[in-house]
Amino acid sequence: MFLKNLNIFLNKNKIILTLTFLILFYSIYFVLKVFIYPPFSNQVSYIQTNFNTSSINIPLNLNFCGEKIPSNNLEIQHNLEKEFFNNTYWKSSSAVLFAKAQKWFPYIEPILKQQGVPSDFKYLAVIESHLSNIVSPAGAAGFWQLVPNSARAYDLEVNSFIDERYDVEKSTLAACKHIKDAYAQFNNWTLAAAAYNMGIGGVQQALKKQNTDNYFSLLLNAETKSFVYRILAYKTLFSSPAHFGIKQKKWNYYNKIPMQNFKVDSSITNLSNFAKHIKSSKSIIKFFNPWLIQNTLPNPEKKTYTIKIPKNLKADYSSYIKDLIGEDGGSTEDAEVGPQNNLILNDTISLTKKTIYHVVTENETLINIANFYEVKEQDLRYWNNISANNSPITGQTLSIIYYVK
Repeated sequence: MFLKNLNIFLNKNKIILTLTFLILFYSIYFVLKVFIYPPFSNQVSYIQTNFNTSSINIPLNLNFCGEKIPSNNLEIQHNLEKEFFNNTYWKSSSAVLFAKAQKWFPYIEPILKQQGVPSDFKYLAVIESHLSNIVSPAGAAGFWQLVPNSARAYDLEVNSFIDERYDVEKSTLAACKHIKDAYAQFNNWTLAAAAYNMGIGGVQQALKKQNTDNYFSLLLNAETKSFVYRILAYKTLFSSPAHFGIKQKKWNYYNKIPMQNFKVDSSITNLSNFAKHIKSSKSIIKFFNPWLIQNTLPNPEKKTYTIKIPKNLKADYSSYIKDLIGEDGGSTEDAEVGPQNNLILNDTISLTKKTIYHVVTENETLINIANFYEVKEQDLRYWNNISANNSPITGQTLSIIYYVK
């Protein structure tokens, strides 16, 4: 009886000791893995097929612009999982996004390459605007969602008549300059991407305050914190849609639309008249040159602008137009597509400016003068540097500018 009880006692102690050992072992393993040893990257390639996935179903060996993303840090895994799998937008929008990318990547990718910016940054434009000329509540606009001050800092013209943030190629070039400035500061593409969202100064302050040089170690605002993870999610969506259970047809980029270019180095006082000169329509000009904000183009400095219209006006460009005028749509006024057959246009057209001078008489208002000359009051103010709160004085000489062929 004694031996039987002793045996039972020893068996119970073995179980307790075994459980204690296992608890201690896994506790030590967890501490070493998460808090002591640095994150490491897997060796599985980032390829254009289904990804092998980890236990939390995140693609292995993720990288941004060749910079590897740590894979065994729990916080990083959580942030990746949140962007990859908590977003229900993927399946419902993927077909639209693929179609947009096939149209617009041929415009964006060559500029990135020419500027020495990694191709992965095209996904930044996807997450910023879904490749559409939208406007944010904060006033950021265009494919690259540039705010006015940043746009002007990178050589885009933004005023009440012209907003080059809506020119896909010019805004891409401006975005490249911003990204390269950030990379020159941080020597790191991941931090450059974060700086696109937060600003170079904001990232600099965060790095200095938190004494780190790593995006993944920073405590940031919610938007910037998720920014790079979201880019990685979209990169995976485009390069391996099967990872999200999405079937994608063969990937074929569209050819860029062949365009006729018209160089303009003087003012356009009436866009409809200009359209007649080039045998097109005002709507075609506005659709394909969304940077033209008004129906006039004051140009006192005689800058050279390029206005583009498609060479083939018979083709269906409705999907391009929807992206160019923004996802919310735009004016369809004067929507005829212009001449249909055997249209021959010169690559450039010479335009000259004709100026008429008017001396303001007593009690004469600016609106009366504008109506008399069939121009807009705001154009009169622009041409003569008259602010919105001021009026012309008696005897003042005003310039009225017309565009003539």
